[in-house]
Amino acid sequence: MNILVIENDAGTRSYLRDGLSESGYAVALADSGLQGLRMAAAQRYDLILLDVSMPDMDGWEVMRRFDQAARVPVFFLSGRGALEDRLKGLELGAEDYLVKPFAFAELLARMRTALRRRPGVPVDSMLRVGDLELDLPRRRVVRAGQRLALTNKEYALLELFMQNQGVVLSRALIASRVWDMNFDSDTNVVDVAVRRLRQKIDRPFALPLIHTVHGMGYRCEAQA
Repeated sequence: MNILVIENDAGTRSYLRDGLSESGYAVALADSGLQGLRMAAAQRYDLILLDVSMPDMDGWEVMRRFDQAARVPVFFLSGRGALEDRLKGLELGAEDYLVKPFAFAELLARMRTALRRRPGVPVDSMLRVGDLELDLPRRRVVRAGQRLALTNKEYALLELFMQNQGVVLSRALIASRVWDMNFDSDTNVVDVAVRRLRQKIDRPFALPLIHTVHGMGYRCEAQA
């Protein structure tokens, strides 16, 4: 999935680039409304994240000039949280409007919902990694034919891993997605949770699926 981020603030651009890349998205960056408009015209994107307050052309005008026939979902990301601003963004045709600062986990969840609603995008109700299966509608986890009982947090952690198969997930990203919190390097809550999950889905079986990537985080992948 290709995401275009049109954001005036350099820190926010970096934050979004890093988080979205770690979540498995291909990310293109524009630091102004005009640049973003040109990039959106030159290449097809699956979703656009659009700042409102930009010096050359604000997000409202960028939204008006987008090719609406392309039906690309647009999320406004803005520090302007007044009701009239949010309504204006939605009336201009935006898919969603998030007020800064926002929880990155919430942004990802809303993005996934919007992308699933797009015509022609199949919704995969079963996630698989090796002989491990996660049935999303039934919230059922089975490995090698054996049903596994997980807590809510273990299930959320496993779903995150399996949705990002082969992608290295940092502890900070895991904390923001599963616990909706900023990662504190002095806490081992993520490591403890991963260890408990491994005891249920890896320890009883010959082939481990959750791998530690030293200095970076964890990756879920079937490796022979």
